[in-house]
Formats: sequence, structure tokens, C-alpha cells
Amino acid sequence: MIPEIEELYQEVILDHSRRPRNFGELPDAAVLVHGDNPACGDEIHLAVKFDAGGGLEDIKFTGHGCAISQASASLMTVKLKGKSRPEAMEMLRAFHDLVTNDANEAPKVLGDLRVMRGVRNFPQRVKCAMLPWRAVEQAFEQGAGEATVSTELAYCRTVQRRACDLSAASRKGPDDARRTRIRFELD
Repeated sequence: MIPEIEELYQEVILDHSRRPRNFGELPDAAVLVHGDNPACGDEIHLAVKFDAGGGLEDIKFTGHGCAISQASASLMTVKLKGKSRPEAMEMLRAFHDLVTNDANEAPKVLGDLRVMRGVRNFPQRVKCAMLPWRAVEQAFEQGAGEATVSTELAYCRTVQRRACDLSAASRKGPDDARRTRIRFELD
């Protein structure tokens, strides 16, 4: 990447992390999702209000974390507000590909989110960038109420499911519980 463009991208990321957009409470939220990234210490509390068609009428977040997670949440909320569920899911897939694949061209649908492209060069930071996206994905799955997601349990989707699986394995015996814990750590 051209150094001047890379510097501009870094400035946009820093701006969004220092002055996040859509940061704050959403009193009439339909879904609240707590997300955490234990590897970095990032936490996000995402609040979503759906419109009559199931699209994102409003979306806000609170929390703390590294510049990447906060900028990703800020940029995501700006881009997703007012989008339908299919549009939001398309952007989620495109963003995931942006930060994990080596494709030269970033989809234009991502707009300003393309500044996060350099994250893929730092594998540990991919989880930071994906945290708010995992939270919005969970919000769509949940539909209403509260939920928890973690970057360390992406395959399980929620912390509650992991606890249930570990509990069930413990009832079977210590060897099953140990194998289950190892499987989760490898995922």
C-alpha cells in the first residue's frame, strides 16, 4: 500500500477511536449484546433497535478497548444504521473477508470501512476488528433481549452455550470435560 494512503487510513482509525460515532446508550433497544475479546481486553455493549421490516433502525455502542475495536464499532454503526438485515449480513461477510483475506480489491459496498484493510496483517487484531461485527450478528440472531459473545468462542456463538457444553461434559466424567475444554481452546 502507498505510504500516504496508509497514513490516511491510520488517521481515520484514530479519529473514530478517539471520537466514536453512535457512542452511547439506546434506551429503547430491542437487543443488547455484550461482546468481549479477552485476548486484548476489548469490551463492547451493542444496543440495536429494529424497524418494522427487521432492519437496523438505530444502533449504538458503549465500551472500551483498543483503537481497532473502537474504530471498527464506530465505522460499523455508521455504515449499518438504516440497513436491512440482508444488507447488514452482506456487509458483515465483506468486512470479514476484508480483514482476513489477501484480496487486492476491497468491495466498494464497505465504503469507509475499507480503512480497516491493514488489520489482516496483524492476526491478533482481526479479533479486535471483528468484535462489534460478531455482536451485531448475535443481535440479529437474538431478535430481542440480551446476549453475550466472545471472540474466543466464535464457533460457539455465546458464552452460555460453552458453559452448557462444559457442564454436560463434566457430568459425563472428568475425561470428557477435559477433552471438551481442549476442543474449545483449539477452536
